Amino acid sequence: MRFDVLVEVSLRPGIADPQGATIERALPALGFEGIEEVRVGKAIRFAVQAPDEDTAAAAARQVSDRLLSNPVIEQCRISLSHAGAT
Repeated sequence: MRFDVLVEVSLRPGIADPQGATIERALPALGFEGIEEVRVGKAIRFAVQAPDEDTAAAAARQVSDRLLSNPVIEQCRISLSHAGAT
């Protein structure tokens, strides 16, 4: 079975986010008020072939932890959706 995977990588709470802070400081000058706690991350999408969802999730977690993120300072949220048989 094929599973579509979305990995959202963001900095762990308590880790400084200079990109997010820069965006947050710029928002009032652009007319946006009341927006707070801006954090910047990245999204990675890929497909994985696996016999079941648990196996697909385990593969996605391994890829995320070993290649797509730095587990010391970043956290990952993984979403799977069944894409049907190929």
